[in-house]
Amino acid sequence: GVGRSVLCWVVYLSLSCFLPRTVEIGVSYAISFFLFLLLLFGCFAGPLMKCILKGPKLLHWVPSISPAIASRPWLRVPLGVVTILILLIMALLNFFFLPPASCPPLAQNASASDALNSQSLYSIPYYMYCCILGLLSCSIFLYMNFELKLILLTVALVIYNVIFLHTHAWLSDCYVNWLYPNLTILEPGVLKEPKLTGSIAFFTFFCVLLVLARQNEYYCRLDFLWKKKFKKEREEIETMENLNRVLLENVLPADVAQLFIGQNLRNEDLYHQSYECVCVLFASIPDFKEFYSESDVNREGLECLRLLNEIIADFDELLSKPKFSGVEKIKTIGSTYMAATGLNAPPGGQEAQQDEDRSISHIGVMVEFALALIGKLDIINKHSFNNFKLRVGINHGPVVAGVIGARKPQYDIWGNTVNVASRMDSTGILGKIQVTEETAKVLQKLGYTCQRRGVIKVKGKGQLCTYFVSTDLARSPPQANALN
Repeated sequence: GVGRSVLCWVVYLSLSCFLPRTVEIGVSYAISFFLFLLLLFGCFAGPLMKCILKGPKLLHWVPSISPAIASRPWLRVPLGVVTILILLIMALLNFFFLPPASCPPLAQNASASDALNSQSLYSIPYYMYCCILGLLSCSIFLYMNFELKLILLTVALVIYNVIFLHTHAWLSDCYVNWLYPNLTILEPGVLKEPKLTGSIAFFTFFCVLLVLARQNEYYCRLDFLWKKKFKKEREEIETMENLNRVLLENVLPADVAQLFIGQNLRNEDLYHQSYECVCVLFASIPDFKEFYSESDVNREGLECLRLLNEIIADFDELLSKPKFSGVEKIKTIGSTYMAATGLNAPPGGQEAQQDEDRSISHIGVMVEFALALIGKLDIINKHSFNNFKLRVGINHGPVVAGVIGARKPQYDIWGNTVNVASRMDSTGILGKIQVTEETAKVLQKLGYTCQRRGVIKVKGKGQLCTYFVSTDLARSPPQANALN
């Protein structure tokens, strides 16, 4: 807006070349130039930041003026009003400093003073055009209230009409007499009189500018409402996306959930991934089957399910600890809790290239998690006056992980490793952690003590030698550091 106002001022200056050059005109234009230069510098201080920052430190605060003007209406509106007032005043200020004019007769032997008087009279249309430019300056500022523009335009219209139709109307009459010396032969039309033509032009531009200002304010308000609505809808969309992400990450692992967010996967697009070394845990509460009963005392089994929910929720709470960040809950089957570690490791055979201790350290984390489950269940027993015992089976080896289902997708793992881990649980003993011989060897490398149970018959697997992991947490420091 200030830049366009300067353009109006330049038009004033170019039209002033046709006026008599006086000291007052030079002083007024010099002052207005200085004021506009300050306004321009304040509004465009931001783009000039690089140049200003190279100067003295005292001027480093100057670039902050431009953003302040753009973002704060209490600064922007007064500057706009000042700019408009300067243009409205400059449009007619020099009109009062013209050489005094009289109504000289037009004669062939007119003197120099008569020529000067005629030149002053010819400047009347110029000042009318300047007044119109001053009115146009009100429409330059798009972010100004319609009521404020109405006040400025009304005040300017009244003052201009008072000057040209009342206080200085005789100049217009002299101008007409100078152009038409013989009114009896050639009488001018009403629209050729400068005062009437100027008044009609002022009123026409006044009405047009008010209509444009009102239309601009309407579209600005409409644009504001659309932006506000768009911002609200975007925030709602972001909230829904975050909610969907949280819900999906509760169903799927975080890295797998990222593959499904924002993608329209088809039913035939099956996600699967192979892993060479995954530790699988099955932890069940066999006593819960005997504890569960449907009677009026426990509200048809609802209280039993409430207790089971508290147990599973406490188990899930352990997953939020940084120590168990690598443990991934797979699912719950009745009162059996299934989890796995090693699913966040590089898939396939890539992890074989890593350090051996690092590649098997997650198995020790799974044992720590199993011990934490046992301790958590003991705390629950104290508060619920029960005597539940946890039976845990652990095995490690290759698995295939994947997501089944397009709706309500289920993340699961498959393979012989999972089946053997389930058998380690079903053939185990309450309060014990049973593992296979291969897993026991790995745990012994990590510093755990494993007691040989012996050869047992496992359904579908024949005879297997199994071990119980000691609940004694004492490990040698070098081996314990492998878990960190």
